[in-house]
Amino acid sequence: MSHEPATDYSIIIPAYNEAELLPATLERVNAVVAEISTHRGEIVVTDNDSTDGTGGIARRHGAKVVEEPIRQIARSRNTGGRHSRGRYLIFVDADTLITTELLRQSLAALDGGDCAGGGTLIDSRSDRAHSGWAVALSISSWNLLSICCNWACGAYVFCRRDAWEAVGGFDETYYASEEIHFSNALKRWGKANGCRFRVLRVHITTSMRKLHWYSPLRILAMCLRLVLQPSRMKSRQGCGLWYERPDS
Repeated sequence: MSHEPATDYSIIIPAYNEAELLPATLERVNAVVAEISTHRGEIVVTDNDSTDGTGGIARRHGAKVVEEPIRQIARSRNTGGRHSRGRYLIFVDADTLITTELLRQSLAALDGGDCAGGGTLIDSRSDRAHSGWAVALSISSWNLLSICCNWACGAYVFCRRDAWEAVGGFDETYYASEEIHFSNALKRWGKANGCRFRVLRVHITTSMRKLHWYSPLRILAMCLRLVLQPSRMKSRQGCGLWYERPDS
């Protein structure tokens, strides 16, 4: 009887209408995976009800594609996780570029046996084409918060499969901030199981596109509404910053 080769890790990419940025992300992921000889990996793209050929692009880049018709980031991540085979899960956003060193350090942390999961920081030079005070302040503020609170940014989250299963994956009652709730859940699970949650210091490059779609004042107003009314995070309508896109 033949068996499929064991898969050490799965890189899971949730994607809604990502025809523009997904090719570069997948080209980078494929290159990084090819450079890691110590572990066998796979790439899974969750096509989250796209209408722009996102799924076809993913297939042409060699990814396994699964469908999730309900547009929600947490659900899209969990669907990809359920259809993956790796004992480690690495969630990467479709507009994010990772490095070989980041993947190597993530796998080493998980191999150590005392790490439930973690995240990493965002490169302050992520948006070279649109540098400015809003971009710099947003990235610096998030990185500081990530370190102080030990939270993963949503663009890159890694974890053990058994930990992901034990905490129930990403909390699908939330339409935003699900990575923070997931980080906290993994920290609780890790504490009970002799593991820690680690924010690595190897940076990712991500598009910061929301800062170009909306003015800094509008983003601040959206965030303040969520802080003052946390229940808004449990509805798509309340999380327009994540689910609405301006007309091209």
